[in-house]
Amino acid sequence: MVAMNTPLPAFSGLDLLASAVLLLDERLQIRYLNPAGENLLAVSLHSASGRPLAGVCRFSSTLQAALDNALHNNWSYTGQNVEIQRGDGEPLRINCTVTPLRADLTTGVRLLLELQPIEHHLAATREERLIEQQRANRELIRNLAHEIKNPLGGIRGAAQLLEHELGNPSLKEYTQVIIKEADRLQDLMQRLLTPHRAMLPATVNIHEILERVRSLLKAEFPGTLAVRRDYDTSLPEMVGDREQLIQAVLNIARNAAQALGGEGEIVLRTRILRQVTLAKKRYRLALEIKVIDDGPGIPESVRERMFYPLVSGREGGSGLGLTIAQNFVQHHGGTVDCSSRPGHTVFTIRLPVEQA
Repeated sequence: MVAMNTPLPAFSGLDLLASAVLLLDERLQIRYLNPAGENLLAVSLHSASGRPLAGVCRFSSTLQAALDNALHNNWSYTGQNVEIQRGDGEPLRINCTVTPLRADLTTGVRLLLELQPIEHHLAATREERLIEQQRANRELIRNLAHEIKNPLGGIRGAAQLLEHELGNPSLKEYTQVIIKEADRLQDLMQRLLTPHRAMLPATVNIHEILERVRSLLKAEFPGTLAVRRDYDTSLPEMVGDREQLIQAVLNIARNAAQALGGEGEIVLRTRILRQVTLAKKRYRLALEIKVIDDGPGIPESVRERMFYPLVSGREGGSGLGLTIAQNFVQHHGGTVDCSSRPGHTVFTIRLPVEQA
């Protein structure tokens, strides 16, 4: 019999699957867990190997009965919308399949358990729809910005000429209003067009980028905002545009700080992901960055549209910060999404480390 922590080379092909796969022995102890399973259950193969399934996640009596039937009666089982709870307490809704296998004295494997998170399917469909909609919106906004820039320049120039011709100094107050508002709109148009500049890729360390964001936040909100680190220091470097990545994370973190009114806590968290699909491409390794705040949450009316240009849930906001952040993340082949409830809002950025 193979030792519990010995890798099972015969099943290495399962590493490439997008769904979580666990192989169990006759005592329902984990003999193998693929990378998607590690991501889903937030546990490594090394620490899970040899442990009972019930010690890694909690599950219902229905699933327990299905495992027992598969083990003793060779009955397969497929369950829809099954709830399990992983070790850190996070509940998951999954579709699962239990398949009995012929007893193998070499590996000790008796059952194959496949888990597919329901929210991942929903998120993938929603992401595809949003990407198409946002691409159309960005193109429309970009074309409008180009059309607006030239007339704005003419308005500003005419206001300057008029100011020089006015004999009454008190009337210059009105030309200054025109000039300042034209400048404000020019700046807005430039910000709409900025995300379309070419990338300047180089090797970057994601923690150096987060430290830069952290220092900018601390300078902008001195003494009142706590920005806590929760870094996985083993993360590899990646190739990306340093300035774009700083701006993307800063826009999201600043949005969180403004939602907190500059008072509260923001957590910057990093983790490694293995065998993940981002924007329809499969990657062996990816970085996950979470920006977590304990603010009031994002209103339901804004949540579905918050990455659209000119949509803001804050009075006086331009509605461009999250749009630009998403553009920059997508330039890197990554994704950004959000979950929010009062007291807990999480923006999650996932960036590929390698080429697809």
